[in-house]
Amino acid sequence: MAKLMLLTLLGLGLALFRDHRVSYQTRLNAFQEITPVELPNCNLVKGIETGSEDLEILPNGLAFISSGLKYPGIKSFASDQPGKILLMDLNGEDPTVLELRVIGSNFDQSSFNPHGISTFTDEDNTVYLLVVNHPDFKSTVELFKFQEEKSLLHLKTIKHKLLPNLNDIVAVGPEHFYATNDHYFVDPYLRSWELYLGLAWSYVVYYSPNEVRVMADGFDLANGINISPDGKYVYISELLAHKIHVYEKHANWTLTPLKSLDLNTLVDTISVDPVTGDLWVGCHPNGMKIFFYDPENPPTSEMIRIQDILTEEPKVTQVYAENGTMLQGSAVASVYKGKLLVGTVFHRALYCEL
Repeated sequence: MAKLMLLTLLGLGLALFRDHRVSYQTRLNAFQEITPVELPNCNLVKGIETGSEDLEILPNGLAFISSGLKYPGIKSFASDQPGKILLMDLNGEDPTVLELRVIGSNFDQSSFNPHGISTFTDEDNTVYLLVVNHPDFKSTVELFKFQEEKSLLHLKTIKHKLLPNLNDIVAVGPEHFYATNDHYFVDPYLRSWELYLGLAWSYVVYYSPNEVRVMADGFDLANGINISPDGKYVYISELLAHKIHVYEKHANWTLTPLKSLDLNTLVDTISVDPVTGDLWVGCHPNGMKIFFYDPENPPTSEMIRIQDILTEEPKVTQVYAENGTMLQGSAVASVYKGKLLVGTVFHRALYCEL
């Protein structure tokens, strides 16, 4: 009888494991292949070889780029180097990047590991750069002031118990922001099971110096976050559910779910065109290739454009798709005056004239 019970429990365990494995593969689009979609007039950005995971373009055409991300379970080509913030002027004929020097005695450059970034421009035109940082694989938000001499003045480090696994951030004030936590657990072992089982426990937080609150939860890896040009709506990408969610933002900073858009790809970082309101999204057609890196079968890249997302029939356009030969693991795409800048999790960056 004991042996029968043991065999029964073993059988149930194996069945449960098999079911979750199938679900895991589905959530990762493990068998997804892509048909290349090319863009003319594209070139790799010189000086970026170790990632361009997030980028933010100011109205004057200056682009901030986070580079050198080291993230548990993800490939890194800069595992022994600190990360950096790069600056690129998109107004030139052949734009190049330069590394921004960080000023501030309380900032540890050696452990800098930048992830998502966002800017906020004050009424006096002061530009603040907020950066998700993972020093020693922890999570903080670093607040910088952009200096005219092309440097970043470090103002403060923000930590909070509701900001344990930060991924992306959108600033709504100099020290006010919404941010995604892509996992619930901090422990690496528990994080791996959370991911495998699809627990959908990740969440979005609103932070201000006076208030910190969870504003949305129940995500299967909350990833990118951004805001509409009029400030009325917040967009959140749910990576492993292949969805982009639209939330209505209220005066007290709370969020109300409005709609969700299903996509056949793993959606990463969201950029919003300040002129048209269109969403430009860096995507991973096959997540298995991101989480289990093979140089012989590298991660693919995809960029989509979403127009009229607030309507009943948004228009989704696949703008670019590539098999990893030129660009591996696209994470973000943003436009400025007919120019497209594409960043990757750990690889290169692409600049295109549209």
